[in-house]
Amino acid sequence: MTVKIGFIGVGGIASVHLQNVSQIEEAQIVAVCDIDQNRAEEVGRKYEAKAYTDHQDMMDHEKLDAVYVCIPPFAHGDVELAVIERNLPMLVEKPLSIEREPAETIVKAVSQQQLMTGVGYNWRYSEASNWAKEILENHKPGMAQGYWLGGMPMVPWWRKMDGSGGQMVEQTTHIVDLSRYLLGEVVQVYAAYAQREMQDVVEGTTVPDVGTMVLKFESGTIATISNTCLLNQGYTVGLDILARETILEVRNGHLTERRNKETIERHNSLNPYLEEDKAFIKAVQTGDRTLIRSNYEDAYRTHLVTVAANESAKTGQPIDLQSLYPVL
Repeated sequence: MTVKIGFIGVGGIASVHLQNVSQIEEAQIVAVCDIDQNRAEEVGRKYEAKAYTDHQDMMDHEKLDAVYVCIPPFAHGDVELAVIERNLPMLVEKPLSIEREPAETIVKAVSQQQLMTGVGYNWRYSEASNWAKEILENHKPGMAQGYWLGGMPMVPWWRKMDGSGGQMVEQTTHIVDLSRYLLGEVVQVYAAYAQREMQDVVEGTTVPDVGTMVLKFESGTIATISNTCLLNQGYTVGLDILARETILEVRNGHLTERRNKETIERHNSLNPYLEEDKAFIKAVQTGDRTLIRSNYEDAYRTHLVTVAANESAKTGQPIDLQSLYPVL
């Protein structure tokens, strides 16, 4: 069975998925959709797919087996609900939205329909992340420190809170999700943000440019996750996990384990983005949902952590998460 794929949104991260899916023998990109007609037509020509500017038209006129939703954070909602209405498996790029809604409406619809879904938390498909997961089966994490420290993406919607939801929601969500993948569920969030420089450097900036959250996990583990977008250079992205007998430094391309006086470093040999796409295509082809490491229901819990951090930073109060998780 060849899995026929349609893309809604073909800019930004979609280019990575398009390239990957085009390399997967069991998949075929048959249609692409973007509100920018020129971009849709250009991508359509590149991948020999029919181009649309309306996602409803694309799904009404094409026989699709699955859909990729690769749209900006502020645009989520109607697109996913239209896909759900047609009962099509979908892979949605993070973040799920900029606030709790419309993600909460979508997660309830997905759960009710028992729809196959994936979400673009590609760190779960990294060998480094999964080596860390294996090691932690034999160690009790005490604390963790996460980072997304770098510069501001020069995309107009990214610098606005009502466009991206801010760095924690749009970018650092990867590290929040990785912490959940390795350490379990988060039960409480406290956060503090500030605007230090970027509102004076880049016109129209409303997102905080520094921030830290403190997470309390169900297990008792405590983590801090910090981010900044004010640097004029790349710095570091990752998660460090501290246990009595081992320290793990998880990065996107490698894992460093520090154990007593020994340092062990292992590097990825596989592309996590490609592995994510292969897993989703294979799941659609076979019906095996266990291949997907982040479905919409699970990803919604990560999303809740980040939007709760935004709320905590506004109110100055910790947010208890357990009461926010929807009953699905």
